[in-house]
Amino acid sequence: MDLDLAPDVVAFREEVRTWLHENGPAEPRPPRGKAMRDFDTAWQRTQWEGGWAGINWPVEYGGRGLSLLQQVIWYEEYARLGLPAVDCCFVGLNHGGPTLIVRGNEEQKATHLPPILRGDAVWAQGFSEPDAGSDLGSLQTRAEVDGDELVVTGQKVWTSFADVADVQELLVRTNRDAPKHKGITWVVCDMHSPGIDIRPIETIDGDAHFAEVFYDEVRIPITNVVGAIDDGWSVAMSTLSFERGTAFTGSQVKLNDTVERLIDLARERVGPDGRPVIADEEIARRLATARAEVAALRSMTYAGVSRNSRHAMPGPEGSILKLFYAQVSQGVYRLATDILGADLLRPGAIGGVDWHHDYLAAYANSIAGGTSEIMKNIIGERVLGLPR
Repeated sequence: MDLDLAPDVVAFREEVRTWLHENGPAEPRPPRGKAMRDFDTAWQRTQWEGGWAGINWPVEYGGRGLSLLQQVIWYEEYARLGLPAVDCCFVGLNHGGPTLIVRGNEEQKATHLPPILRGDAVWAQGFSEPDAGSDLGSLQTRAEVDGDELVVTGQKVWTSFADVADVQELLVRTNRDAPKHKGITWVVCDMHSPGIDIRPIETIDGDAHFAEVFYDEVRIPITNVVGAIDDGWSVAMSTLSFERGTAFTGSQVKLNDTVERLIDLARERVGPDGRPVIADEEIARRLATARAEVAALRSMTYAGVSRNSRHAMPGPEGSILKLFYAQVSQGVYRLATDILGADLLRPGAIGGVDWHHDYLAAYANSIAGGTSEIMKNIIGERVLGLPR
């Protein structure tokens, strides 16, 4: 691929940077609940009104029809300015919407895509279950066909923003006699339907955006099925391919900024021997390695952009990026503990950054969106062609 950006792409980056600088929210993002949802959806609406929603989505569904590279540039500039993530809108923008674009019918696209871009609808993901997380094919939430409806009973867990969501991308088992990866259906579920019980979960880093969701004979129109009944596994692989591709570009930019901040702190802070921390050869080596690994992540992202620009749907290579990001991010925050010491435990003690929260959150990176072990299996089987 050509790593030199064309003049029009460079101009686009400047346009993005200027608009975000002038329009980005100045107030802090509320941490949870309705106030968080209102903040996220209002900011998403502002992006839509400014013509910056769905940069690489088709024009006919409210997007701008630009390239995937331009979408990545938006993520990069957004992260560099430290703007708050519109986390409530993440699933719709990076899971549900892209999946509908490649696998949904025209009625489903027209119904759901514009509200996602406008910030009118918040989506949640209903994949994982207590006994089906990494082994997603073992899910047991069942759906019985009753006329023109599916009747859903079961439980999901680790459902991000379920308590504030309007819509859910839901995987259900519609054929219990089929092999475990068969007989699964991907369906759009109205989260306000009777029979849904949502129970928030607070995690060790203090966040409370996860939830358990229970379904007691919840009725969903069969017209909400994306793809075909019993063919939901292939649709789900489309969803996860988008998640493991370029959706976390902003997180990579933040990680790069974290490494640079650690380098500066290692120059400023004094170690137990009275010298600057960076004078320790092992610390200096680890910082150099971290900087190189973050640069490699960015190169891998751009290589993925080049590859995916030739296909409608990302391939399994995104699992390489997801695996490496988890390893690098956890290594960076382990390094932070050695540089910052006990100060890491005091919220906002160093530059107003909650290092303790970010350290704990990094450990979710090898679990969320598929464990690192699952990523290795995908890479081995689907990228390298190794036997199962």
